[in-house]
Amino acid sequence: MSWPQRRTANAERRFTTPPRPFPHGRGVAISGRRGLPAALVCLALFGLPLAALAQDPSPSPRYSFAVVANVVTEPGDEITLQRLIDAIGRDPQLSFAVYDGNLKGPRETCTDRLYDRRRALLDASRVPLVFVPGQRDWSTCGGSGAGGYDPVERLDFLRQNFFTDTNSLGQSPLTLTRESEVSRFRPYRENTRWQLGDTVFIALNAPDGNNHYLNAGGRNGEFEDRVIANGFWLEHAAEFARRRNARAIVIFMQGNAMPEQYEHQERFAWLRFRRTPRDGYTELRRSLTKLAETFRGPVILVQPETTKLARGFTIDQPLRNEKGIRIANVTRIAFSLHDPLTQWLQIDADMARRTPLRVSVHEVPKHLPLLPPQPPTLLQGGSSEPALPEMPEISSMPDVTEIPGMQQAPDANGASGTNQGGEIAPSGRAPGGAGAGTVMPSWPSQRVAP
Repeated sequence: MSWPQRRTANAERRFTTPPRPFPHGRGVAISGRRGLPAALVCLALFGLPLAALAQDPSPSPRYSFAVVANVVTEPGDEITLQRLIDAIGRDPQLSFAVYDGNLKGPRETCTDRLYDRRRALLDASRVPLVFVPGQRDWSTCGGSGAGGYDPVERLDFLRQNFFTDTNSLGQSPLTLTRESEVSRFRPYRENTRWQLGDTVFIALNAPDGNNHYLNAGGRNGEFEDRVIANGFWLEHAAEFARRRNARAIVIFMQGNAMPEQYEHQERFAWLRFRRTPRDGYTELRRSLTKLAETFRGPVILVQPETTKLARGFTIDQPLRNEKGIRIANVTRIAFSLHDPLTQWLQIDADMARRTPLRVSVHEVPKHLPLLPPQPPTLLQGGSSEPALPEMPEISSMPDVTEIPGMQQAPDANGASGTNQGGEIAPSGRAPGGAGAGTVMPSWPSQRVAP
């Protein structure tokens, strides 16, 4: 996603060196596209005039990626999942896809054979595919309807079969950086990081269902260890993005870590007899807040939603710190597609447009035939690339919504605007939900110490 240029010492050297090659061949240029979706959600950048962008000698490439989740609920859905993955792979403009949790249904048993079949379906993707484990994939496997497995053992099985090496799934995989490369966090292969252009992407194992926090007595070992690992991975990503002069961070996770409403913690609440359930996402929100303070650039959370949404997705800024102040540079894209078996969320980035980031819902074309996986064809220079059929027309949801803009996090040494309620005041804000928003004057370029 092309974001305003960060002004650092390293950024000045960018103008004298050629840009880094794309980690994957697709998405270098988006031009002459057919079947442009009617429902586009547009995110305007703040604070950088178009004239300055035109003078940038190293413009960022244009690219797109797709996100799906909660597709399969029963064995009969596997054929439809294959058709969905095939439709996504037909678009040569997509750089990668993300399956954001729940590869099985709530009443399906967590057997090895089921996981093997689902992995084969994801691995047949023509575009690189990153799998993010969700609640049904491991944390609820202990229920009687899911076979009564040990959730921790099922998570280990996923790690050994879906995250075996540094490559993503798919016929032409991306090279990922896994948290397991850090010796202290060797088991956490599912937490990954990759970079596309000037954007850093993060996949995090934070499932729905209160983040697998168990209310039973004793040490909550799996939860406590993973909280530490996730916190380290987010902190490491913020420092990595800052040192690489990245302009944005995008985080994929399956769980909804944001409460419906924030309540100020009372000083003597522990004296009350009534006890509320322990929030399993408290530490995660603190880690996200720290990431936003360290990086200061735009941070985007992408996560599936369990409740139905009018347009299939919604955009908001729900993250607040412990004082109730809104974190202005964090935006969430929550999606709940009307038909997950035939639709996917697509995000397109193009600096040439007035609104560089667009979010849309795409549908599988009717009467799309199922095609067997095609062997890669040898391109000039010896590199291999899968042969892609012609992209058919893709329909999309109607209606148009504009994403409200975000600010960068205020500098600790500078003044930041707050309203009387103590809330960091963004330049403008849309009402909650997927209603019409406003186009803001854009993100200012970031200034960090060299």
